[in-house]
Amino acid sequence: MTTEDTLPVWLVDDDPDIRESLSQWLEVSDLAVRTFDAAPPALEALAGGAACGVLVSDVKMPGMDGLALLDAVQALEMPPPVVLITGHGDVPMAVAAMQAGCWDFVEKPFAPERLEECVRRALAQRQLSLENARLRRALREGDMAGRLLGQAPAMVALRRQLETLAPVQANVLVYGETGSGKEVVARCLHDFGPGAEAPFVALNCGALAPELIESELFGHEKGAFTGANGRRIGKLEHASGGTLFLDEVESLPLDAQVKLLRALQEGEVTPLGSNEVRPVALRVVAAAKADLPSLAREGRFREDLYYRLAITELHLPPLRERREDVATLFGHFCRQAAAVHERDAPEASPALLQALERQAWPGNLRQLRNAATRFVLGLEIPGLEEGGESEPGSLNAQVAAFECALLRAALGRHGGNIQAVMEELELPRRTLNQKMLRHGLRRETFLDPEAPESSDPGDA
Repeated sequence: MTTEDTLPVWLVDDDPDIRESLSQWLEVSDLAVRTFDAAPPALEALAGGAACGVLVSDVKMPGMDGLALLDAVQALEMPPPVVLITGHGDVPMAVAAMQAGCWDFVEKPFAPERLEECVRRALAQRQLSLENARLRRALREGDMAGRLLGQAPAMVALRRQLETLAPVQANVLVYGETGSGKEVVARCLHDFGPGAEAPFVALNCGALAPELIESELFGHEKGAFTGANGRRIGKLEHASGGTLFLDEVESLPLDAQVKLLRALQEGEVTPLGSNEVRPVALRVVAAAKADLPSLAREGRFREDLYYRLAITELHLPPLRERREDVATLFGHFCRQAAAVHERDAPEASPALLQALERQAWPGNLRQLRNAATRFVLGLEIPGLEEGGESEPGSLNAQVAAFECALLRAALGRHGGNIQAVMEELELPRRTLNQKMLRHGLRRETFLDPEAPESSDPGDA
């Protein structure tokens, strides 16, 4: 379907004869047209989200004229190209209109072909802009889903929270067990946020010697202490404009917590051995395994720092609470390991996938990634034969689990290609769609990023 078929030309003119003649000409030229007798109704419709390919407006109109309409349209998100028409134009007016964002400026009298050519070029540009925006949005959403795989309700909710939080610079506190993906969440907040071009700086507070923490956070000058042989930029200053990820923040000593709080409150740091105050502006994503309010009540974490860090909180589910995602994640990690080690990714049997889903996974994603790497290398996965912690369940439950594992495995092998899955499992489309819906499976989760996008509207 062409641009002309989908995006109408909006024509705004207070003269009914001109509206009629121009709309007839454009319609004869196979362009859809929507007419307005004044600027405010057109602006209201545009602000309401109505589809517009290009807006053609007269300049001299009572009330809101074409130049005022142009200014108002430019303030909208993704404004359409605006073509202004006037019989009273002059060079300064044309220059002002073009500087304000006008696509083109047509003076009366003009040949209808001149307006049609201008409109078609503007429509092509509008289509290109909308397509670029769609691709950027799809890339953003797809990349978010590609980093945080899974269709468990907790993961769907987490991705929605991240999409809401990423555009703002609020500090975020992330709770999660070891290996649950806390740094991945922090990187999503950074990469999809306004400071994406600035540094992302990660610091594991639990891995630092106490005597080095302040130097790491705030930096130091040469000679500030024994062994300070040169100037060092601290992590807060290095991350200015971007994101500082503080993992295991509960490990920070109380004196370092006091200085960190002051730095975040004042938006400035003073390196050790220096009197120079340096401004910093950054988002802090802190991760913790322990409940910080409980630690604060015990006097082991400053309550005021907790409130500074926890503008909002995110809770990452452990892998044992999202078993329905294990097969998807295992397949993803197997493909990654196969690429790293230059091997073909072996096919996981339904029995193996069922066994994986029954495991407790105390190491969460890190442990599952390790298991996938061992599987790709042909090594034994420790503890897998023991059957995990779950009871077998009823016959119906076991059959359902087996069916779900089969579907996941087939979708993973074929990269979400519904037609290929139908052929392999010898299922009609309607039956496959019903089974995928019953088990909460979505083809988008299994899509191969290098495969061409399917245009089949019946894909589940």
